[in-house]
Amino acid sequence: MSATSSAPVLVTGGTGTLGSHVVPLLRAHGLTLRVLSRTPRTDTEGITYVRGDLVTGEGVAEAVRGVRTVVHLAGGPKGDDTAARNLTAAAAEADVEHLVYVSVIGVDTMPLAWFRTLRRAEEAVTTSGVPYSVLRAAQFHDLVLKTAAAMTRLPVVPAPGGLRFEPVDAREVAARLVELALGAPAGRVPDLAGPRVYDLAELVRGYLAATGRRRPLLPVRVPGKAGRAYRAGDNLALDGAERARRSWEEFLAERVAAPAGSPVRPSA
Repeated sequence: MSATSSAPVLVTGGTGTLGSHVVPLLRAHGLTLRVLSRTPRTDTEGITYVRGDLVTGEGVAEAVRGVRTVVHLAGGPKGDDTAARNLTAAAAEADVEHLVYVSVIGVDTMPLAWFRTLRRAEEAVTTSGVPYSVLRAAQFHDLVLKTAAAMTRLPVVPAPGGLRFEPVDAREVAARLVELALGAPAGRVPDLAGPRVYDLAELVRGYLAATGRRRPLLPVRVPGKAGRAYRAGDNLALDGAERARRSWEEFLAERVAAPAGSPVRPSA
């Protein structure tokens, strides 16, 4: 049964960066939604907010009851593996027919604790017995923007060499996830990354130019296994990945504007 049935679709993380795009797209297809939230929210037409906490498991069984499709977008700095185990256990018990999950490119190659946690979360989905679709995506433009803004508050910006990224627009990821939710379970689908690869210094320079500022960049080297993995491109999409269309430059032009009268100049 597809998400076009009369049963509501449960969305976790429906109020986050990705969820804020996924929820209206699902509603545009006429679907009734149930959105899991840790804080009380007011229901709107076609959307019911239910209280629950994926990490503790509180309210999760009630949230999935009567649902046929779950779109799992919720994530945080820690506990994503526990959250996924709690959700998939409840989904299996409730006979959910399709679990759509967004993962991250590099979860099985990057030697960092956060990636290992996400790998365990992905494994919870793929071994749960619930039919699934898993999409691994690159870092969102929004995250790169937040990182660049934080880095450029410093008078001298560290520029770790060899760190490359292929940021993707959250709206394009959302559209792909909705496409998956409307269809039959597809298993692991091709990764989705941005249209091109940038090194971190290039991303920061683009942000500085867009904001009309200058900062010197100081090259530094990331040590250890993490540094070697980034320099080897283990966080990048493999051959066969799908490429989104919206570039970092287009995103910046929309989201960041230099102060009036400020020259837009490349940084040193």
